[in-house]
Amino acid sequence: MANKIAGIDVHKKVLMVVVVDRATPDEKPERRRFLTMPTELRHLSIWLQERGVEEVVMESTAQYWRSVWLELEPHMSLHLAQAFSNKAPRGRKHDFKDAERLARRFMAKELIMSFVPDGAQRIWRNLTRMKLQLIRDRVRLHGQIECLLEEMRIKLSVVVTDLFGASGLRILHALAQDETDPKNLALLGDDRLKCSEEQLIEAVTGRSHPVHRQMLGLQLERLRHMNE
Repeated sequence: MANKIAGIDVHKKVLMVVVVDRATPDEKPERRRFLTMPTELRHLSIWLQERGVEEVVMESTAQYWRSVWLELEPHMSLHLAQAFSNKAPRGRKHDFKDAERLARRFMAKELIMSFVPDGAQRIWRNLTRMKLQLIRDRVRLHGQIECLLEEMRIKLSVVVTDLFGASGLRILHALAQDETDPKNLALLGDDRLKCSEEQLIEAVTGRSHPVHRQMLGLQLERLRHMNE
C-alpha cells in the first residue's frame, strides 16, 4: 500500500493537487496548482514522482480527467472516483479542500470508483463507439432524405424495397443532378425491381424545387462519406 496519495481536483483549465501522507495523516498536506496544458501536465508528473507519490485519485469530471490520466498512467497507480461520491457539503466548495477530501476519502475507502480500461482497450472502445454513432447518424440521415423526398412529392420508397440500394441511389443522384423527367428517371431502375415501369414513373413524378435538389445532393454526399 502506497504511503503518499495525491488527490487532484480536475477543472478544464487548472488542476488543484494535494499530496497526503498515510504515515502522518494529521499534518498539513502539500498543495500545488497546475494548468492543464501539456507542458504543465509533464511538470505535474515530475512533481508527484519527486514526492514519492505512488497512487493518484481524481474525479471523473466531464472529459477533462483524460489528459491527466494519460500523462500519469505510465508512472503511478491511478484511480477514478465517481464525482457524486466526493460531493462537498452544500456551500463549502473549495478547490484544494476538494482535492484533499478526495484523497482522504480514498484512503478511507469511501469513494465509488469507475472502471478505466487499459490503453489498447480504450482505443477499441473509442472505435466501436464511433462506428455505432456513425450508424445512428446514417439512419437519421436516411430519414431526413425520405422527408425531403416527401416535400418533392417523390414516392420512390413506396415502390422500391431499398431506397438506398443500387437502383434507388442511381435515381436519387440523377434527381440531385437536376434530372426531373420521370421516364428518364424510371430507366435508371434495374430489372430486379418488383414494381412495374408505370409504377416507377408515377412514383418519381414529383414537383421539386431546385433548392430541394441541391439539398438532396448535399445529403447524398454526406451519406457517401458515412458509408466510406
